[in-house]
Order: sequence, then C-alpha cells, then structure tokens
Amino acid sequence: MSIDLASVRAIDMHVHIEADGHGHFAFDDELLAASAAYFKVGDDRDRSPTVQQIADYYRAQRLAAVVFTVDAHTATGHPALPAEDLLEQVAPHADVLVPFCSVDPRSGPAAAKRLRELVGTGARGLKLHPSLQAFDPSDKDNYPLYEAACELGIPVVFHTGQTGIGAGIPGGRGIKLRYSDPMLLDDVAADFPQLTVIMAHPAVPWLDAQLSVATHKANVYIDLSGWTPKLFPPQLVRAVNGRLKHKVLFGSDYPLIQPDRWLDDFGTLGIKPNVLSFVLKDNAARILGLGGEDA
Repeated sequence: MSIDLASVRAIDMHVHIEADGHGHFAFDDELLAASAAYFKVGDDRDRSPTVQQIADYYRAQRLAAVVFTVDAHTATGHPALPAEDLLEQVAPHADVLVPFCSVDPRSGPAAAKRLRELVGTGARGLKLHPSLQAFDPSDKDNYPLYEAACELGIPVVFHTGQTGIGAGIPGGRGIKLRYSDPMLLDDVAADFPQLTVIMAHPAVPWLDAQLSVATHKANVYIDLSGWTPKLFPPQLVRAVNGRLKHKVLFGSDYPLIQPDRWLDDFGTLGIKPNVLSFVLKDNAARILGLGGEDA
C-alpha cells in the first residue's frame, strides 16, 4: 500500500508527532506550554494527536503527510519518543503518511549508525532541529550523519529561522536561534551536492538569505510551514510564483497550524495556476520518490 497521487489533493511536508499514544510527549510540559502559547492553540492534549488521529484526519481531508518527531534528548534532557514504535504505528497508514525519523546529532558516531537502523525499519527521511538539538549544522563533526543520509538516498529536513519552542521563557530555555540560520546549511549543501536539503519554514529573520541559498543550490528546497500564508512577505510570494516554483513545498506545521486553514490562505496569494500543483504536490512527490511532474 502506498500513496495514490490521484486520490490526494496535496502533500503536507511538515507534520509533527508529539505524543506516542501511551502518555509520553516529545517535549516537557514547559516547552509544550510555551509552543502552544506561541501558536495560540489549545491545551497539550489538543495539540498532540496520536499517529492514528493524524492518519484519520489527513485521510478525511484527502491529504498525505510527512510525519516526524525530534530527538533532542542530549540538549533538553527529555527522552525522545520511541522511534521504532512510531514507525510501527505509521506503517498501517502508508496510504496517507510518510514517516521520517530523527536522531540526536550530539550522540556522535552513534547518530549515523542510528539513522541507518531507522531507515532499515521504514523511515523515509531525517528531521533535524539545530536550535532545539543545540548543534551547528555546518560543523564537520556532523558530516558522517550527512554522509549516511547520502548513502541511504534520503532527504534531510532542517528547521530554519525562529522557533516557537521555548518562546517567551526567560533565556528561551537556552535554545539558541543562531543554529537555525539558513546560511549554515549553505555549507552543508555545497559539501554534499547529492544530499536533498529541505529548509523548514520561511526562515524569519533570515528569509532573504534562505531564498538565496535555495536559488543557488539545486539540492536545496524550502517547506512553507509554520506561518499562515497571509503573513508571507512579498519577496517570498514572488519567489514561489517565479524562480523557486520547483523548490518550494506545502507544509502546515500541524497540529500547530491546520492544513485546511493554510491551504485556504495560500489560495488568496494570487499564485499562478500552473505553479499551484508544483507547490502543493508535485515537488514533494518528486523528492519522496512518488512521481510527479518535473516541468
């Protein structure tokens, strides 16, 4: 069983699994509350659907989704959600869900070994959050992890820009935004030209730099999650409608932002009809190996 592109209207490239269905959460209570307040969503239970609930929701919406969690146990001291268990939960929903995994880069050489294990168990990509995981993605200590991703032929999603995790807490709970500067990923993309790099979110306050990197590096893409399209600045809309039409991807940041709200708002931007299919489905399908149009 796999995703039937004809049966889904879009592929959401950015969906969080924040609960494992057994009472365990990806973040501690303080970080969950700060993120919920930043995005103005409900309580922790409202914003942490299980894999089954995510699959049911996306199936009903006629959408497919890339799903992942973040393993930041070294930086936060909070245990990661059990990856093998999550991959097992996602497996029955291959008609709508594409599982990515996360590993902790600060675990050293074990990170690449762990990535290979998880891809062997069904993961289709890797999710990293430099600020939350407290690592500089351009540091060559992390290059064995990217080498493994290249060997495995999987894309890597890097959080870029500001984050709602830790927002409003004194010191931001020690989370450093500079690790999510997209210019750090320019080094990665240059040194690993075969690696598909996806910069997650319009990277405020470094949006212009992000657009430059995506324009310059053929292996770099941007997912548009984390912001309602009504807030997209003009240069981003121009890039989506023009030179980056093959390099941008629909993403919501569910459950923090509802995909139907994102899609409705995106429909008000005046995106060219021939560009819509690239952004909403075809670019993602190509990256994920599901097919899709190239031109």
